[in-house]
Amino acid sequence: MGAGKTKRMPRAVREQQMLDAAVSVFGRRGYMAASMDEIAELAGVSKPLVYLYLNSKDDLFSACVGREARALTEAVRAGVRPGLPADGQLWSGLRAFFSHTARHPDAWRVLHLHARTHGERFAAEVAAMREEIVAFVTQLIAAAARDAHRDPHLPEGEVAGLAEALVGAAESLADWAGATEGVTAKQAAATLMNFAWAGLGDLMAGRPWSAPEESGAEASGPESDPDPESDPDPVAVPDPEADSAPVVQAAG
Repeated sequence: MGAGKTKRMPRAVREQQMLDAAVSVFGRRGYMAASMDEIAELAGVSKPLVYLYLNSKDDLFSACVGREARALTEAVRAGVRPGLPADGQLWSGLRAFFSHTARHPDAWRVLHLHARTHGERFAAEVAAMREEIVAFVTQLIAAAARDAHRDPHLPEGEVAGLAEALVGAAESLADWAGATEGVTAKQAAATLMNFAWAGLGDLMAGRPWSAPEESGAEASGPESDPDPESDPDPVAVPDPEADSAPVVQAAG
């Protein structure tokens, strides 16, 4: 059926058509269950032509992973608007991320689910994409800290850890949004902003959270109760008159 339908078109266009079909099938079925016959049928070509262009099932899957990883990183980079304040840059980047994963759910499943679990070769390709996004987010957070105050008290390791945490939360939330009916990309981005920016906003303003000091009994373990007569250092309560980061609204 595929061979009879094949029409002449540039090789690059035909190859992208095959990759589109492959991403759809791999995303819905996973690598092992995906059939080259189904991919060829969906692409409107013969199975031998798929092998001629892309050599093997492994190479076809690798081409899908590489293309979709580039598309996602480019979408996030293009979505960030450098002229905005720190929260505006993060907001625009998150909206770009969630908009892309919502528009391309099969591609997101290929990257976040199937490539990570199929084999080291594909997991490494996804890990490289993730490292690029984490590095980009790290730069955003570090730049925001520099803009907030000339001498930011944010060690390099802490900035990197914040970026890792933020990207990990975004990945989990993209899975949740894709599986939850009615959740838009804008709502998912607002959810993560409301979760993350309260803390990041305080860091940008030089107000990091500090763990309360432990008494000797607390530091040694839970076996002994703290002295009821002791007067531990009070936990700082935010000043209601102080400026606080606004809650991001998804509407509008």
